[in-house]
Amino acid sequence: MDHQNILVWFRNDLRSQDSETLYQAAQAAKRTGTIIFPIYCFDPRHFGNSSFGFAKTGAFRAKFLIESIANLRDNLRSLNSDLIIRIGKPEDVLPDFVRQWGISSIYYHAEITAEEKEVEANLCSVLKTQNIQINSFWGSTLLHPDDLPFAIANLPELFTHFRKQVEIDFTVRKVFPTPDDLQPLPANLDIGEIPNLATFGLTEPITCDRAVLQFRGGETEALKRLEHYFWQSDRLQVYKQTRNGMLYADDSSKFSPWLALGCISPRYIYAQVKQYERDRLANDSTYWLIFELLWRDYFRFVATKHGDKLFYRTGLRGIDIPWKQDWKRFELWTTGNTGFPLVDANMRELDLTGFMSNRGRQNVASFLTKNLGIDWRMGAEWFESLLIDYDPCSNWGNWNYTAGIGNDARGFRFFNISKQSQEYDPQGAYIKHWLPELDSLPANKIHQPWNLLPIEQKRFGVRLGVDYPNPVIDLFASAKAASAQIKRD
Repeated sequence: MDHQNILVWFRNDLRSQDSETLYQAAQAAKRTGTIIFPIYCFDPRHFGNSSFGFAKTGAFRAKFLIESIANLRDNLRSLNSDLIIRIGKPEDVLPDFVRQWGISSIYYHAEITAEEKEVEANLCSVLKTQNIQINSFWGSTLLHPDDLPFAIANLPELFTHFRKQVEIDFTVRKVFPTPDDLQPLPANLDIGEIPNLATFGLTEPITCDRAVLQFRGGETEALKRLEHYFWQSDRLQVYKQTRNGMLYADDSSKFSPWLALGCISPRYIYAQVKQYERDRLANDSTYWLIFELLWRDYFRFVATKHGDKLFYRTGLRGIDIPWKQDWKRFELWTTGNTGFPLVDANMRELDLTGFMSNRGRQNVASFLTKNLGIDWRMGAEWFESLLIDYDPCSNWGNWNYTAGIGNDARGFRFFNISKQSQEYDPQGAYIKHWLPELDSLPANKIHQPWNLLPIEQKRFGVRLGVDYPNPVIDLFASAKAASAQIKRD
């Protein structure tokens, strides 16, 4: 066995295109005539329980992950290689593999948050004792940290300041091409089977025909989605106007699940936006999609700068709010039974599909923290368990922000759920889609069903407290009490 072989360790970068690790490894292998061993480890720790007892990776996200792995394997097979599958802790599995197959160097994309960085550190400390050359790359953001006009330690604490500074000299690196061909793997190598949901004690989620989109994991599906949204349906040109829509597949790009697992890179999306601007048109919508990618970058850089603070109860700003852990009310929130239709519709969509719009997330998070006063980390962990597009930086960063403990929070702000409902779902179409029990209510009644008179309840066939719950709290009184509590403390 040649002792110059290369290990490419895939993590949240499940793509062959714009993969610096694969590209650089292929270049090195071409020079030396060695074999690249692409590998993915299913880490059992990802399938344990969170601190509040939820499944860390629920069935929706696990299914999407397994589909993405299967697609990466197909794509690597089309390059004459394959994806080696192992189940176990990478710091245990990979050193054994390295010894067995004469590996001299490892290539991987570095991660940002604590658990992932710890795995990386543990693995590297073992590999160094084996004299393995370690090559790590940054590949999860649109902008490379080395191209920022400041060191990460000096990252502005407000997104607007960050955006204005980076837009002065906006540098996005070129997309790395997919290697043409890789050396085949040894015939006697056990490639390993891709596990199924049952391996991790999960059951196949029921396909919901009401889902906004039937998300399927993998690079191929990510590229298909971009092709559809940009080029076939031409929806990029109205992105800014429609992105807050909650009901339709093409209201927004829906790239987030594929971005979260690195099935598509932000650099590739950016390159396609620029192509669209050249070939079709450039407007505030094409700019806005890049603007949203910058928000995603910002959450990653914030997590890099502040580390574990993102996960502390007191958040990035160290604000000690007396959060409650009221499990009874929390369950009303998770099951969509709060009596506030916009909250309930969004929570039921999440429960049945593993997805929720950005507008919905802001509203339900505000309601949990600013109205119910419940520990924001319970909400963040619930999202971690269910969302197919979960990624730690955006999820925990957004929850910090909404709970009022993030670095970009401005005073006590809460979402007026009724007003938001009327503004973003004026006819109640989204609410009726997920709360069929309110289907008979006209648009002027559906946003505040608690105001229905007994005669109206009879007329529309909606009995409050029977067919649909009474509100769990008073929206404004609860927000006022929460605000007073924060000021007092």
